[in-house]
Amino acid sequence: MLVETGFWIGLGLVVYIYAGYPVIVFLLARLIGHDARKADIEPTVTVLIAAFNEEREIERTVINKLSQDYPPDRLEVIVISDGSTDRTDEIVEKLARGNESRVKFLRQEPRQGKTQALNWAVAHASGSILVFSDANSIYAPDAIRRLVRGFADSAVGYVTGKMIYTNPDGAGIGEGSGAYMRYENLLRMLESRLNSVVGVDGGIDAVRRELYMPMRPDQLPDFVLPLNVVEQGKRVVYEPDAILCEPALAAAADEFRMRVRVSLRALWALHDKRNLLDPLRDPLFAWQLFSHKVLRYGAFVPLVGLFVCNAAVIGKHPFYFGFFVLQLLAYGFAILGHWLNRFSAVPSKLLAPYYFVILNVACAVALWKFMNRQKMVLWKPRVGS
Repeated sequence: MLVETGFWIGLGLVVYIYAGYPVIVFLLARLIGHDARKADIEPTVTVLIAAFNEEREIERTVINKLSQDYPPDRLEVIVISDGSTDRTDEIVEKLARGNESRVKFLRQEPRQGKTQALNWAVAHASGSILVFSDANSIYAPDAIRRLVRGFADSAVGYVTGKMIYTNPDGAGIGEGSGAYMRYENLLRMLESRLNSVVGVDGGIDAVRRELYMPMRPDQLPDFVLPLNVVEQGKRVVYEPDAILCEPALAAAADEFRMRVRVSLRALWALHDKRNLLDPLRDPLFAWQLFSHKVLRYGAFVPLVGLFVCNAAVIGKHPFYFGFFVLQLLAYGFAILGHWLNRFSAVPSKLLAPYYFVILNVACAVALWKFMNRQKMVLWKPRVGS
């Protein structure tokens, strides 16, 4: 009886984490939600780009920002080289000389990581809106114009855009990350209509300068900064028309390492901002944060429990037997996906279990590192396909 109860609890948690929570957010948004007010405004904007050894991407990225459909005299770009050892500095300095009023170059030495680079750069920014771009982020021509529209609403403090992973090589991992991103974007749209978005990507995000709070070097800006904005009583909203394209990772090992890094820093962010999980403070956002992040990062626990309990009750009812067979097939496809992933002709749907397992194993490894009080500040650039 106890094992059967464990099976149903595990099943219920897994269904809630991946489907139940989005459905409830959708229903609540229809009942009590409200979209942020938007208008075509033109505040001064500073785009901040932290870069480490990005000689292949940085020129294209900076030119992409300078070419935005936005008044040139109201848009500046600041690039912070975080101790780069390649030609990144040389390339940006040349761009700065050719665009003296619009491009600023800063060098952080010794290398201290992206978060510290952003903290330092904000002091040099003149814009009332700070936009955060990765060194390989290519925006749609009107992305910044679309991004700042949400700030016409005084209740909005942070706006995040829509990330689309490109996958020119057709790699299975790239397809997997793209599908995961589409799921996250849909969830962000629902959360934005209800209240505030929980967690962003960092490649196309904007915040009111007066709401920016310096962070510790080990903190994850993509997670901590939006939570800081919520703490200050402002909304974090999603703007699907502000589009960013970034190359997806082609190798499973690279995707796994990236997911471990992001998950570990997110767990520390949850620890630092655990006051936001207090239901007495803001019950709606506390529920969102717990459901979307705490349970999501810990989903591997009910997944493992579900498998073990299912194996223990397999003979008690045909349903248990059938469900266990389905689990074996899913994990079998995940194992098979490790070899199939290298072939671009393999349909991406066949690799979905593999990518799902990568995500959850990465969360398990990140939790182990978190429990051992490991932190990550520096890492190599994210390399696409």
